[in-house]
Amino acid sequence: MKQLIRAFGCVVAVWLPVSFAAAQPLDRASHPYVRATADATVSVPPDRARLTIGVVSQAGTAQAAAAQNASQTESMVTALRRSLGSSAELHTSGYSLNPEFTYAKPGGKPVISGYTASNTVEITTDDLAKVGKVIDAGTQAGGNNVRGIEFLLKDETPVRARALHDAALKARASADAMAGALGLKVARVLSAEEGEPQVIRPMMRAMAMAPGASAATPIESGNIQVQASVTLTVEVSQ
Repeated sequence: MKQLIRAFGCVVAVWLPVSFAAAQPLDRASHPYVRATADATVSVPPDRARLTIGVVSQAGTAQAAAAQNASQTESMVTALRRSLGSSAELHTSGYSLNPEFTYAKPGGKPVISGYTASNTVEITTDDLAKVGKVIDAGTQAGGNNVRGIEFLLKDETPVRARALHDAALKARASADAMAGALGLKVARVLSAEEGEPQVIRPMMRAMAMAPGASAATPIESGNIQVQASVTLTVEVSQ
């Protein structure tokens, strides 16, 4: 008889043969077993931030758009380095120079009306308290395209281990409870399988303060959630 039972937030499968045979090589098909799946989530504050700030420039010629963009980007990067210090990482994550088109009449031939240059800089910092000030420093120095902020963990390994530990304990508790309810006891663990891990990182878009504003752009990082799933199969006996 095979039953599928849901309890304690876990899915538990129980396989009970009609009689318990003598000891023989391990075979789930001939040994009674309980299988339980449990999830666990560990929530921790981030310790790293990654954001992108860019400069978008428009002009009548490609050369003018590129030159204007280069000047604004240089000013922005200088301000960012001054605000962040030597510990932060900065690198160019994207650059483009594209023509803009207009149409004299519907269905007519497009005509180049100007050019748009875009340069995006990615910043990584472990000083989360400075994120708002960094955005303000960049926009006040010429940045006009803040794409967003991603909060991270420098090392997810210990947090993932905690989530796996908690999920395994939940799965074992559910297996014990199901076995006890059926008048059985857990004899040994047959297998433990990790499910697909998930990390939920808070992401947000930030609006920069206007130049000359007295307060820095407010940034709240929230917590990072690391989720783990464990499927436990245990042999049961009378």
